[in-house]
Amino acid sequence: MSKRAISTEQIHHPYRAPEGWNAHPVGVFKASTVLFKNTADLHQYRPRDGKSYRYGLHGTPTSYTLAARIATLECAAHCLLVPSGLAAVTLVSLGLLRPGDEVLVPDNVYGQNRYLSESLLPQFGIAYKFYDPLDAKGFEALLSPQTKLVWLEAAGSITLEFPDLIGILSACKQHGVLTAMDNTWGSGIAFNPFEIASGLGVDVSMQALTKYASGGADVLMGSVCTRDLALHERLNHMHEHLGYGLGQNDVELVLRGLPTLALRYRAQDATTRALAEWMQGRPEVAQVLHPALADSPGHAYWLQTSSAGAACLFSVIFKPEYSAAQVDAFVDALDLFGIGYSWAGPMSLAVPYDMSRSRALPSKLAPGRIVRFAIGLEDAADLQADLAQALSQRSTRA
Repeated sequence: MSKRAISTEQIHHPYRAPEGWNAHPVGVFKASTVLFKNTADLHQYRPRDGKSYRYGLHGTPTSYTLAARIATLECAAHCLLVPSGLAAVTLVSLGLLRPGDEVLVPDNVYGQNRYLSESLLPQFGIAYKFYDPLDAKGFEALLSPQTKLVWLEAAGSITLEFPDLIGILSACKQHGVLTAMDNTWGSGIAFNPFEIASGLGVDVSMQALTKYASGGADVLMGSVCTRDLALHERLNHMHEHLGYGLGQNDVELVLRGLPTLALRYRAQDATTRALAEWMQGRPEVAQVLHPALADSPGHAYWLQTSSAGAACLFSVIFKPEYSAAQVDAFVDALDLFGIGYSWAGPMSLAVPYDMSRSRALPSKLAPGRIVRFAIGLEDAADLQADLAQALSQRSTRA
């Protein structure tokens, strides 16, 4: 055979790495095109089951490995990976709801899930209602024959109420309604979403892998896990039509974060509890919201289901005499806390919120401006000192 041009040789080079390589880090396989042995192989049906390949969008050995590990983390049988936590929420709602259906959403839900329910789902003929996650009887009264999906979030995104999971799941089971949980806060550590109590668990558990699973604040990704094959296939069908794909270097980052997830979760949990308890004693503070605190809304429900963990978030409601400008000045005065969204990364974060525009939940919350803290991996004493100096700033005083 005559010598081929350099460009051709570089594309069609005969060398293939020998089999037998083994190392703890998972190999990173990046491809759009997957090559088949011949046309018969091309025409063979390949289910999206983590065991065969047909196109890079649908999975590589790298992403299949991550999906299997997230399924194990969530105590599930099946896992779909998506580009973000919001993509996971969207996949569940669009995959399980049809025109004429209704979805029930907790009133303290993640803001983008609220926006999806209020703004996008109605365009597809899907109705929604918000419910109080602490009132299972009131929740059950909202169920109707049109209710096909109930979202749960444990704990609430900003105000961190821990829901009455047993009461809500019992009502859903009795009425034959599917349930989906945003389990980013629990992250497979605090509780098993599929076995909240004897005979009770959710049908779908999703996470923003952006948070704890990654841990580095440097990747966006989400997951949707199930135990039921038929339910998984419904979601898988929508997953394919939405064209969700992942960068394999991002998959690599999440795989790298998983071995330290439990250690980071427990370390951040411990620091968060210490700081939340300290903030309770501050004269500027009306209420501290953290499920492990006895007077935080939903504490009794947290004790029932997830007392093994409480994540890295707590929120503080400042007394009403502190204006929005003063609360903002407090956040600006912090040295070790970044100002930005997300959480579970190495750096602590603080963000002020105006909840009056986003919730109608009747109030187990004190009046006043709220700041949510996401605690990172800094030393607890350093973070406490930083909070103290920011609270002492003249601009923060009433």
